[in-house]
Amino acid sequence: MIPVLLPGDPFPSTQLALSEPNGLLALGGDLSADTLTIAYSKGIFPWYEESQPIMWWSPTPRCILRPIDIKISRSLKRTLKKETFTVTRNTAFSDVINQCGTRRSESIGTWLHHDMIKAYKLLHDLNICHSIEAWKENKLVGGLYGVLLNNVFFGESMFSLVSDASKVALVKLCEWLLSINVRLIDCQVESGHLLSMGAHLVTRDQFEQLLDKNITI
Repeated sequence: MIPVLLPGDPFPSTQLALSEPNGLLALGGDLSADTLTIAYSKGIFPWYEESQPIMWWSPTPRCILRPIDIKISRSLKRTLKKETFTVTRNTAFSDVINQCGTRRSESIGTWLHHDMIKAYKLLHDLNICHSIEAWKENKLVGGLYGVLLNNVFFGESMFSLVSDASKVALVKLCEWLLSINVRLIDCQVESGHLLSMGAHLVTRDQFEQLLDKNITI
């Protein structure tokens, strides 16, 4: 049985998460700033479509990237050297998350819907959620956003309208995180794109041990 949470209820142990679907832990609850902060600190994140109840996940294995380990291909190095993109931070958060929602809706469903966007915008207002923007000829062409808790950045989504835009945003994210002593990015689930740039897989237990070392809330 999957626990059904009321707003404010504590999360169950992540050890109770299902193996199929991988990581489903609980239903219900709310998307308040306090709930989301607690969830992320425990390695739990929301993911659901608009017609569904809130679903909370803690999958294993977990995909992570250490900013110091990011791999930059020769072609991407050339792009960075040419300064093809202008990269900013937290200057167009709403545009980035809206673009991420549009791109995700086209590909895998409408999980990044109004309530989710509203919740992350509130976290942004509280300086908990951050965006990286890639611009070309004064047009937003790529970016990403995620939640920053102490020494861990929880990547949520990225988008790219032109080649290399999101990769450049990820490189610049890593540079910023290293400058503020953040040593871990949670990528949630693996993708070929992330693995090619240095991400790797760890077990849920290993991931939670990393969170315990790097987060105090």
